[in-house]
Amino acid sequence: MPLTMRVPFGDLARQANSLGTELTTALTRVVQGGWYVLGEEVRAFETAFAAATGTAHCVGVANGTEALYLALVALDIGPGDEVITVANACVYQTAAILQAGARPVFAEVNPQTYTLDPAWLAAALTPRTKAVLPVHLYGQLADMKAIQRLATQRGLAVIEDAAQAHGAWHLDGETVRHAGAWGNIACFSFYPSKNLGALGDGGAVTTNDHVLAERLRRLRMYGWGEKYIATELGGRNSRLDELQAAVLNVKLRHLEAWNAARRERAAWYRELLAGLPLTLPADTPGHVYHLFVVTCAERDRLRQYLLAAGVGCDVHYPLPTHLQPAYADLGYRPGDLPITERLAATSLSLPLYPELTRAEVEVVAATVRQFFA
Repeated sequence: MPLTMRVPFGDLARQANSLGTELTTALTRVVQGGWYVLGEEVRAFETAFAAATGTAHCVGVANGTEALYLALVALDIGPGDEVITVANACVYQTAAILQAGARPVFAEVNPQTYTLDPAWLAAALTPRTKAVLPVHLYGQLADMKAIQRLATQRGLAVIEDAAQAHGAWHLDGETVRHAGAWGNIACFSFYPSKNLGALGDGGAVTTNDHVLAERLRRLRMYGWGEKYIATELGGRNSRLDELQAAVLNVKLRHLEAWNAARRERAAWYRELLAGLPLTLPADTPGHVYHLFVVTCAERDRLRQYLLAAGVGCDVHYPLPTHLQPAYADLGYRPGDLPITERLAATSLSLPLYPELTRAEVEVVAATVRQFFA
């Protein structure tokens, strides 16, 4: 089948253009209103996003990494403490843990869901473990019931990294619990490519703990308890600005429909890629497919074939955090996390976003089939 169109890995302009009037109205309102930092737009978004995640409080911050750092500080995690996380996401959790003065400890992941494996979590615990930081990777929640159960038994804080899981959920008995509503604190990024993305950087922290929420509000603004009076150490200048909050207020109304569109496109891929020597992502009901990640023994050859044919693709992520040059002093070596390392060598992300057309998905799938023909 000859290639009939080029398919970009991502196309953020499609979404922005589809919201033209809504976005223009919201941004104009902010510009003309003359209040640009921590105003009504931020307060409105915090209220709406807390409701969307099923939590009592949302605190808007500058970005997702800042959300993680401030969450750690708010929980009094610092020098001498260990935080268990995974090494198959980007390096931002490790950066935040080290900035807080704590030590990251990497546990292995489940080979089907790519998220923190509770059994490996249990094996990684030490007397210095203070918190667990599971990552809801690619749009799918980690096994939060098992993680929460173990954390409760050991008196550990749980910090959800929900940067790739806006709107994702699992059942807790018969109750739907969204990403952001499981741990003591959850951290979100609104980087433009996320399921809920701003037109620049932005982040938020959600929690059901009023005391933590108030502390986070102080920490995001220099540690001020009141204007010009610092009452907290560890404070930053880390505020979600009014323009980005206005964008997010518009986009939040569309999130559920966009996530449904992502699931629909994932289903198209499952139909069109069936029978190929690929491992497709686990399909749980609450999976919102921030990325559609397959694994393939010939990943690098397949990637080059797709790119040469005009089909966008990417690797998330090519080098596990425990093997990153900057973190060599942590003492990890190749072979320490074999599942994580195998996934890094075989994973490939195919185009998936709400505006992707059926015809484009068919081109991607046909090109993949040509590679294996």
